[in-house]
Amino acid sequence: MKFVKSRRICIITAIFIITMFTLPAMAADPKPAGDKAAVVNGVVITRAHYDKELKVHMERVSRQGRQISDDQLTELKNEVLDGLIEREVLYQQSQKAGIKVDDQKVDEQLAGIKKRFPNDAEFQKALTSMNLTEAEVRTQIKRGLAIRGLIDREVADKIVVTEDETKAYYTDNPRFFKKPEQVKASHILIKVEPTADDAAKAAARKKIEDVRKKLADGGDFAELAKEYSEGPSGPRGGDLGYFGRGQMVKPFDDAVFAMQVDQVSEVVETRFGYHLIKVYDKKPEETLAYAEVKDRISERLKREKIQKGAQGYVENLKKDAKIEKLL
Repeated sequence: MKFVKSRRICIITAIFIITMFTLPAMAADPKPAGDKAAVVNGVVITRAHYDKELKVHMERVSRQGRQISDDQLTELKNEVLDGLIEREVLYQQSQKAGIKVDDQKVDEQLAGIKKRFPNDAEFQKALTSMNLTEAEVRTQIKRGLAIRGLIDREVADKIVVTEDETKAYYTDNPRFFKKPEQVKASHILIKVEPTADDAAKAAARKKIEDVRKKLADGGDFAELAKEYSEGPSGPRGGDLGYFGRGQMVKPFDDAVFAMQVDQVSEVVETRFGYHLIKVYDKKPEETLAYAEVKDRISERLKREKIQKGAQGYVENLKKDAKIEKLL
């Protein structure tokens, strides 16, 4: 099992600007260092930088509740080192190619990262936990943008996806373009806790039955939902919008998809309590038309071509680079 595709990470980072805040590989040191992980065209990637990157990946695996075998750890270490080397190769080439990065773009990327946190204190706390400074994050953003500029110029801008290719993908992958059956329904919920005693269940059952009688007497479903429903959709008249199979709990799902348009259900019991359901519309399964998905197909195929082209591009750069792996 591969936990990290460092080469892939490098390319995706370059193309889509996944900043080094989430993969904090530090800038390589242009001066010789005693503790080296690799040397790329005379530029040192220090062991400290490598260890920091490896730690981030190890923590990610740990958060996912997975454990790494000795063989997987060896593979992970190799891939992390390869990723650092490839980023350095690409960055050096971006500088040779004269790629410039506007400080405003760096500011925008950094602001986007900070927005992921409730406040600046939490952002600084995250930096501290990864032994990073804001200046180091800025450096990595700038490097990532330079690499992206290089990939855009040398790979992405030269990619063309033809009409024949998008049509062929649509024809060959019909399962991707199926729109499942959907219903539009509303409900009235009287809540009952799963641990409620018989008396509480009986009281809730009587309440929902009383609402059912009001409906039978000509009451408006939406108005009764606003008055009696204890679910979050109550203020909207119980409106749940359109949804497909499997999106609701099973007893609710089974009931609603067996109903006809304008039908009101008997009382349906779920772990949330007692429901009355009304179906307003049903849409059968359908296949999306080619015209509806053409642009999405084109974007997908372009991303795939860019990734493949970028990988080939970096492999060619590596052939001409002087690379020493020291781990």
